[in-house]
Amino acid sequence: MSVGEDQTVTQKGTWFQQIFLDLVRQLRWSYLPPLMVYFAAGVSGLTSVVGAFFLKEYLDLSAAFIAGLAFWAGLPWILKVPLGHVVDLFWRWKSLLILFGAGLITMSLLIMFGLVSRPNEMRAVFPLETWYVIALLLAPSGYAIQDIVADAMTVEAVPRTDDTGNPFSEMQSRAMHTTMQTLGRIAIISGFMSVAAVNIWLFSDTETLPREARLALYGRVYLIALTIPVISVSGVVLHTIIQRRKLAHGLPQVGPDGDTKVDWRILGGGLAFVLLSILLGTSDLVYAQEIVFATSLYIVLYLIRQLLQNLTLVDARVLIGTATIIFVFRAVPLPGPGLTWFEIDELRFDERFLSVLSLITSLLALVGLIVLRPMMAKRSIAYIVVLLTIAAGILSLPNIGLYYGVQEWTAARTNGIVDARFIAILDTAIESPLGQIAMVPMLAWIARNAPPDLKATFFAVMASFTNLALSASSLGTKYLNKVYIVTRASVDPATGEAISAPDYSVLGELLIVVGVITVVVPLLVVLLVQTSRYRTTD
Repeated sequence: MSVGEDQTVTQKGTWFQQIFLDLVRQLRWSYLPPLMVYFAAGVSGLTSVVGAFFLKEYLDLSAAFIAGLAFWAGLPWILKVPLGHVVDLFWRWKSLLILFGAGLITMSLLIMFGLVSRPNEMRAVFPLETWYVIALLLAPSGYAIQDIVADAMTVEAVPRTDDTGNPFSEMQSRAMHTTMQTLGRIAIISGFMSVAAVNIWLFSDTETLPREARLALYGRVYLIALTIPVISVSGVVLHTIIQRRKLAHGLPQVGPDGDTKVDWRILGGGLAFVLLSILLGTSDLVYAQEIVFATSLYIVLYLIRQLLQNLTLVDARVLIGTATIIFVFRAVPLPGPGLTWFEIDELRFDERFLSVLSLITSLLALVGLIVLRPMMAKRSIAYIVVLLTIAAGILSLPNIGLYYGVQEWTAARTNGIVDARFIAILDTAIESPLGQIAMVPMLAWIARNAPPDLKATFFAVMASFTNLALSASSLGTKYLNKVYIVTRASVDPATGEAISAPDYSVLGELLIVVGVITVVVPLLVVLLVQTSRYRTTD
């Protein structure tokens, strides 16, 4: 049965058939290799709870510094620009990039293992905070390299013709690319969900553990996480096997033909950005982050302008409007680490409960992606972003309420049922399906409309642009945390001596300001774009 016939059947079937069975019918063996790389990225969440607690409990870093550090940690994702073109140029050897990324991830995990298991030995070489910064920069570098290769692999995964050699229609192609990108998000979320379940098991009955035993447990988590690079490398091995079997059977190859021409403007711009980031990142310049952001934004916009020359005028305008909307949606600031610190110090959320929240988030996000997949295929990106923006504003209210003690009022009137943890779970359950949606339609649009020999480059440049929005978000978060200063309780991991005291007096104001910005700014930008010639209906 062809894709078109599948769609006809499911459109006439029940809601369950249209939502779930259609997704199962569209699964292909060729989808599995990139999904394994995406799944490995999701499994990286195995260390998120441990990392949050270790940072909060044992490192004397301010909320503003951590928000600024998130800016530098996000830069490797912008380096996808030159990497994407490199993948196009060396398509047959892209598996080597996966191996290199796996090596960086392994180094990061081993450094974190040393920090939690042998802090005195690590401190003898560099301060613990320096080691943490190194590990924090290595990991996203590895994941960014692997992600750009996985994006390129999704192009090969989606066929252009059916079993009889007839090309798929535009509607069929759009459905398959949307499915492929949706499955990619599902793979990432499935990884999150798997490791959240593991964390719940690992952190059972840890409330009374002494500091030494708790740090030893953290160390075991980082050792278990060494399976992450193994998964991604296995995906590339499987990809190579599938492609060789296709070649042996005389089937056409979907990827670039291998004769992509070197675009020195793209490579030069990307390399200039890399050099600038390294020079400023290692300097003591006060506004280094702002200079890197402004320069990298200029470079990425220049690269986008070059790529738009490969599209029709109509498609170019649609892509500009779409990218602008998603950029602003992702660029709104966050509360920063202070909210998590408040939950740990004041609400007494432990590692196991945060793992439960992570599991709920991943499970419902997975269900939400599947259920909302038809909407993503039919509705415009502007519609989706407006929906997500309004939902984000509403879902910021529970956290504000928890800070001001709403849980005490609800618990008193429900015999203790609706307490802080109940509200946190309910908020997480409602919010979960919305977080992974915004990027899927845009990725599917690029997969459908970008020139065949520049797929990876288009993915890289547009992903760099939208990931640059996360850097803008980190800067905004840093600025807000400099105005609203939040501190937490922390101790030295070797001696157990207190090194900072908690102060959450301004956290409530910070949460309110973030909530207002989250709603107002994206809605205004959508209104401006949709009333201009860059209006997007795709």
